Amino acid sequence: MMDFLTIAQAAALIAKRALSPVELAQQCLGRIETLDAHIHSFITVTSERALDDARAAEHRMMTSSLKGRLDGVPIAHKDIFSTRAIATTAHSRLLEHRVPDEDAHVVSKLAEAGTSMLGKLATHEFALGGPSFDLPWPPARNPWNTEHFTSGSSSGAAAAVAAGLVLGATASDTGGSIREPASLCGVVGIKPTYGLCSRTGAVPLAFSLDHAGAIAWTVEDCALLLQAMAGYDARDPASRDRPVPDYTAALGSSIRGLRIGVVPAWHETDCPVSPAVEKGFLQALEIWRAQGAEIVEITMPSLYDYMAATLVIMLSEAYALHDPWMRSRFYDYGALFRDRILLGGLMGSGDYVQAQRLRQRLCIAMAKSVSDIDVIATPGAPREAARIDAVTKWGFLSVPGFAKPFNVTGWPALSLCSGFGDGGLPVSVQIAAKPFQEQLLFKVADAFERATDFRGSRPTISHIS
Repeated sequence: MMDFLTIAQAAALIAKRALSPVELAQQCLGRIETLDAHIHSFITVTSERALDDARAAEHRMMTSSLKGRLDGVPIAHKDIFSTRAIATTAHSRLLEHRVPDEDAHVVSKLAEAGTSMLGKLATHEFALGGPSFDLPWPPARNPWNTEHFTSGSSSGAAAAVAAGLVLGATASDTGGSIREPASLCGVVGIKPTYGLCSRTGAVPLAFSLDHAGAIAWTVEDCALLLQAMAGYDARDPASRDRPVPDYTAALGSSIRGLRIGVVPAWHETDCPVSPAVEKGFLQALEIWRAQGAEIVEITMPSLYDYMAATLVIMLSEAYALHDPWMRSRFYDYGALFRDRILLGGLMGSGDYVQAQRLRQRLCIAMAKSVSDIDVIATPGAPREAARIDAVTKWGFLSVPGFAKPFNVTGWPALSLCSGFGDGGLPVSVQIAAKPFQEQLLFKVADAFERATDFRGSRPTISHIS
């Protein structure tokens, strides 16, 4: 009965005392022990901590004092989020023995909600250099076919959720690092509005682009995780002090009358998509249209403009952070991260200023284009997951993708499964909304998810490398 429960399903059973949080944690730990040697989604498994958390949740369950719908739910954290007394490595040799004194803000909030922490999850080195094979831990692999890539950098989070090792996970997104692995692994990933979730205690990549978010199996599960993670934190200069609404309140309600914007040039010209991705995207539009939404074609600046602004800002800010270590511990970095971040060292202050100016123009253009639009829909990833040994060092410079516009603007965006393509690998659709409209985003995504049966398929993990 406990196989492949969603967060919402587990929460309902725990609330009725029909599911033991301890047994649920044990089941997840058992799956990790059996399967993760092939997936490599975990860097550190915290079995004792998980069971201690679960026993505490079970006590609250038996005494009718549950903290909420996340109490007793097994999760794990991307290994850029600090965890007190537990190694936080950013998947890098430089931080291999780093043990923080306190939790990251989102880790604390999820612990306060009663979750059981199963461990720390693989990422790309410092959320940029991957998939790398010259680090102390191997890169995560795609559970739908372990010969294939997860995308990144929240690679372990997407893989672990897809494989049913955890029910949810924290993740981060600077240029697509939540939505792209969610897309390739067939799960749901939410990058919230910039400033909604604190980055305090997270190893940074680029301060003005970094977002903390979540990955889970369903839209509702992501909404439940974000509910606990969101909120003001005075220690994060970007944090916004505003009320957090109930992100699940509108789930299941009608989307009739909503206007969904589509940018044909993005997926037809700037970033052509595979047949399976196109089929899934067009099916999503038809489903929303049948549910009463209006599909409206809009124009936007080229995806290449968003990519240019993102890459110059991200690499410049990342190099500024890593400059001291680049000078003193150059060869302790993996080759992919080392070579990619060096591009930031070749950029001047003028390049950075011009990229920020372009960013402002792009933000203005997007706001103008969607003034009478409720949400924007795009494909998720351009195609199905590539083989992991076919991912090139500079591939991230050649394909603009659909994620970066919403890092540049800081708008919330979500990706979810829209079908399956070559070899049974997932494809996805992305939905974005105006700032702090996560509740609407979840509503539209949930309407599509309820109208399809894609959540009924899990990877069998039959392709073992």
